[in-house]
Amino acid sequence: MLTASQSVVALIGILHIYILVMEMFLWRSERAYRAFGTTPEIAAITAPLAANQGLYNGFLAAGLLWGVIHPNNAFAWQIQTFFLLCVAVAGVYGAATVKRSILFVQTVPSAIGLALVLLAHQAGG
Repeated sequence: MLTASQSVVALIGILHIYILVMEMFLWRSERAYRAFGTTPEIAAITAPLAANQGLYNGFLAAGLLWGVIHPNNAFAWQIQTFFLLCVAVAGVYGAATVKRSILFVQTVPSAIGLALVLLAHQAGG
């Protein structure tokens, strides 16, 4: 169970690194236009906001990956739980205010990760 939970948390962290790259460095690319439903005109205006948002995604990724590599399992699961909850709340807010698909990209994976982390912790992992 521990391996499964660590793997899911790591994948969510990697996903947020990808989001960071898209928002901070590729915001004005065709890939970002498709992914975020923007246009070159909107991207030009919103680039500073997207970069700031990307930075926050980087903090989420850093926290998730910190939780995966932390050597003390008793503390690592707490770190993972906190950052998975942050991702889930951000996903719910994003789905309510921006685009419903954010719920499936962020909240659902973080809820699965949270369940696995809690199960692994209860199993003594």
